[in-house]
Amino acid sequence: MKALYKTLIALTLIAQTADAFAEAWSLDSCVSHAVTRNISVLQQELRIKEGEQGIIEAKDRFLPSLEASASQNFNFGRGLTAQNTYADRNTSQFGWNAGMSLPLFQGLAEYRNLKVSKLVLKQYIYETEATKDNIALNVISQYLQVLYCKEVAQSARSQAELSAFEVERQKALIEAGKVAEASLYDMEAVAAQDRLQVVTADNDTKTALVNLASLLQLPSAEGFDIKPLQQGEPSIPTPDYVYAEAMRCNNSILGARQAVNVATERISYAKSGYIPTLRFNAGLGSSYYRLGGFDNDSFKAQMKHNFATYLGFSLSIPIFDGFNTRNSVRRAKLQQTSAKLDLDQKQYDLYKNIQLAYYQATGARERYLTSQETLEKTKLSFDSTRERFNLGRATQADYEQAKNNLFRTEITRIQAHYEYLIRHRILLFYANARK
Repeated sequence: MKALYKTLIALTLIAQTADAFAEAWSLDSCVSHAVTRNISVLQQELRIKEGEQGIIEAKDRFLPSLEASASQNFNFGRGLTAQNTYADRNTSQFGWNAGMSLPLFQGLAEYRNLKVSKLVLKQYIYETEATKDNIALNVISQYLQVLYCKEVAQSARSQAELSAFEVERQKALIEAGKVAEASLYDMEAVAAQDRLQVVTADNDTKTALVNLASLLQLPSAEGFDIKPLQQGEPSIPTPDYVYAEAMRCNNSILGARQAVNVATERISYAKSGYIPTLRFNAGLGSSYYRLGGFDNDSFKAQMKHNFATYLGFSLSIPIFDGFNTRNSVRRAKLQQTSAKLDLDQKQYDLYKNIQLAYYQATGARERYLTSQETLEKTKLSFDSTRERFNLGRATQADYEQAKNNLFRTEITRIQAHYEYLIRHRILLFYANARK
């Protein structure tokens, strides 16, 4: 029965995986899946929960502290009497008390601590979104890498089909006695080389799909596939525009700014140690005393007669604390300086990356347009060489060179096209993140 139950569970999991792979994945679905399943994101979301708990703890520090205690003591042996002599006395004493202490003014420390906790939570949220942004950017790049490998494989397959056609044509010519059999061997060698290129390109595609599936935290890449992008020719935004938008909405920059705010508020929190504190204290209690050999009032009577309450205020003025407050302020200022430097570095790196992506995108676009024009002319040249080869006016070496030139030009066009798409996506991502 247990074996059957395990088998049913396994079949259910297989069916769920099959359903997930029944349809090719779009870019949006890949990004959405990755940012909700990635382990790094889940770890960052735990930090958000820690930040929320920090706010709860900061609020709880405004609450009063309450405590109660009770004690029972016994004394056996000789003791001092009222006549200042010693005698055997057995005594017992019971007492209880309850007290409350309420912070009225803590030098603004609790208020500033709550403010720090709220700022830290916001910082964690920005950092979590920045982690999602980085994962989404990696998914986009790998998605385009898969599409690039697919196009290369398709181009290699077209070359292999041309070679296979020529092999069949050579066989027909040999049967007709128009060409020597040696020409068939040369063409079969070319066809074998082209088939090897197809195998290599298909393997590159599978590897790219495995890498993408790994980014999506999928259990397996078996049956996994993606959809082609449906888009026109995109324009390239200027670096200044992208940088201005990134300063407004880039989560990595927003998180670094928030870190500066946290460090600044921690300076104020540290300075609270210079300010006096005031607390309100109140309590109540009673006791019972029994002396052996004497008549003692009842427990109830003593509890009533000995009952007492108290209340008061305690003011604490810091005079010298071994420079603890001063050192805390200095440490907080150093952390603020470090946070500002980190923000400056991230802004510098961002602008550098934006400029680099812009010039790489413009260069790739120029290469793509040039290679597109070159490809059209190379196709015409190949068609001409192929026609002359079929008529016996061109050698097999001429045909082979023309075919290789066509393949190389096609690969160059594909490379330039997808490099342009990747750099363009990076620019848009910096400007708009995952919107």
